[in-house]
Amino acid sequence: MPQQTTSIQILLQSASEGLALFGPQDAFLKLIEAEIPATIDSREAVITIRGEHRSVERLQQLFEVLLELIRNGYTLTERDILYAVELAKDMRADQLLDLFKGEITSTYRGKPIRVKTIGQKHYVTTIKKRDVVFGIGPAGTGKTYLAVVLAVAALKEGSVKRIVLTRPAVEAGENLGFLPGDLQEKVDPYLRPLYDALYDVMGPEQVAKALERGLIEIAPLAYMRGRTLDDSFIILDEAQNTTPEQMKMFLTRLGFGSKMVITGDVTQIDLPRGKKSGLIEAKAILSGIEEIGFVYFAEQDVVRHSLVQKIIVAYDQAAENQD
Repeated sequence: MPQQTTSIQILLQSASEGLALFGPQDAFLKLIEAEIPATIDSREAVITIRGEHRSVERLQQLFEVLLELIRNGYTLTERDILYAVELAKDMRADQLLDLFKGEITSTYRGKPIRVKTIGQKHYVTTIKKRDVVFGIGPAGTGKTYLAVVLAVAALKEGSVKRIVLTRPAVEAGENLGFLPGDLQEKVDPYLRPLYDALYDVMGPEQVAKALERGLIEIAPLAYMRGRTLDDSFIILDEAQNTTPEQMKMFLTRLGFGSKMVITGDVTQIDLPRGKKSGLIEAKAILSGIEEIGFVYFAEQDVVRHSLVQKIIVAYDQAAENQD
């Protein structure tokens, strides 16, 4: 039976809306056409979509959602378009409107920081509700960045008295002992991603002052032993590189009035062969505790360059073929 074809029209309020919608040199339009088959024509202030009924329906929802974002002052990126198209395929593009409504906070330059995917929204909501949250998923999903953003927001509003950021001292083929300089100089480059997120939200000057006053502490995981952390927002980054003993030690540092966020990517474990990851063990042991939140990110949540998502998918497929 031949597919039923249909056509609809969408009215634009101005030529600039069309430019924002279709992107520079129609780059966004080309991405959309490559993913959802239909004929899209634009004449003056009218977009006409022709094609199979289901495709037209998806594109209508997609364009209406994107236009609402543009009309609310949001500047679309290639990443937003690709994500919106994926949602539109399941008629879920309208979920984007909720994402861009609220901002978590803003950078020190005044740029709003918003969640960019449904996975990120779930992560932020879970961190606000639970005292211990695991964020597990591939690189580029904003696990660490969003945790730091929420930590700074909690410090500013006074719900915690300090931020503690830590990572296990295991890196791919590297050892801190071989780096030149004293402990501070050895640790700083290795903890750089945590500094980068802080600088973005607070600015270098405010970060330096907060470090001096002890409002922010950045240290290797080994320094957590024997401490109880009250009224703190504690982030353990690269948690896939903890041993089970380190993970248990870290989790039992939780004090009154504190929050813990543990982030990691179970596909990038750099521990010596035969050593079990504390993150994988914690996932198995603690998943039954209702008060602990587990948020799993997928490649669709990657908010870096669109190629990063394709690279992650290619590696995942190669790993599946080897199994």
